[in-house]
Amino acid sequence: METTGFAFRLDAHSGVPVYRQLIDQVQGAIATSALRTGDQLPTVRLVAVELAINPNTVMRAYREMEIRGILDTQQGTGTFIADGRAAPSKEERERQLAQLVGEFVSRAGSAGLTVNELIEALQARAAEGEQEGQQRR
Repeated sequence: METTGFAFRLDAHSGVPVYRQLIDQVQGAIATSALRTGDQLPTVRLVAVELAINPNTVMRAYREMEIRGILDTQQGTGTFIADGRAAPSKEERERQLAQLVGEFVSRAGSAGLTVNELIEALQARAAEGEQEGQQRR
């Protein structure tokens, strides 16, 4: 088990609830391999202090991710990226991906962004995740 340099960042202007931003960032870091199975997340107290938010907000995000099987909390040891999420079927993954892409493109279009700009940003995000993962090895 490894402690990571992972740190949360909040966007006060996004309109997305803070606990949801925390969940989205962990899931995004897992998707880009910036976080891997067994990696330890910062403590609830540390996240709350660093982001100047209520510890209950962090607890809510961590608890929801634990219920979903994303995190594993070990009393007295810490909170870690869980090692076994049940993989959805190929059809379910394709359905989820199509739904996410549709929502993403729609929201981006509302913000005046093009599909090509989205692709470039996604490629940059993937490269960042790969670099973070390689630096930790």
